[in-house]
Amino acid sequence: MGKLDGKVAIITGGASGIGAGMVDVFRAEGATVIAADINEEALAKASEKENVHGMKLDVSSDEAWKTFAHDVKERFGSIDILVNNAGVSSEKPYTEINKEDWDFMMAINGFGPFAGMKHIAPIMAEQGKGSIVNISSYTAQIGQGFNHYSASKGAVRAISKAAATQFGRQGVRVNALFPGIIETPMTQGLSTSKDLLNQLIQATPLQRLGQPEDIAKAALFLASDDSSYITGAEIVIDGGFSAQ
Repeated sequence: MGKLDGKVAIITGGASGIGAGMVDVFRAEGATVIAADINEEALAKASEKENVHGMKLDVSSDEAWKTFAHDVKERFGSIDILVNNAGVSSEKPYTEINKEDWDFMMAINGFGPFAGMKHIAPIMAEQGKGSIVNISSYTAQIGQGFNHYSASKGAVRAISKAAATQFGRQGVRVNALFPGIIETPMTQGLSTSKDLLNQLIQATPLQRLGQPEDIAKAALFLASDDSSYITGAEIVIDGGFSAQ
């Protein structure tokens, strides 16, 4: 018997990286998983997996979220879990970040989770229960990165707390995860040098980079009934980096 038997879960950015890892863990635990992503080619591949349904979604669009929420509810009957995982990153130094860069980052990383909760939480509230897991970053908790990425993840931290108090009395739990550096295609593409990665590993108490399944298993705990009395919580998954 799986921890998510009979549940319908939405995972944004579910076609690759951390999101794909979550999709695999959630479906293995019995959930019907909607992998929401902007990448249609990756979605087609994700949809080949058992109990996984790829659906296109631009998380930065309020109208797209409205239509998406309605379609999922109509098609699957309920929405039990939402993981706001979709995001973008950047290594631009603060001296080169302009308003266009800022707005793009905030639209996806900040507005995306807000719009997801705006349209999905009321459906969960009507059901009297639901679990929302927002993916922030360890950069939202320490002085790591004076840039638009850290700012966007700080926004996720703030709205997660606010949403937990807003929807808790309606049976909807909202928690946040704070990953450190996770080994995914995104981080491989962003890393400017192997020397930098090696330095980061050496600076991490657990002496390794995180893996997608490290985040997926924590998300599973927060999505499942195992965490039924937990809301407004923050779990840092960075190998001890920010504890120093």
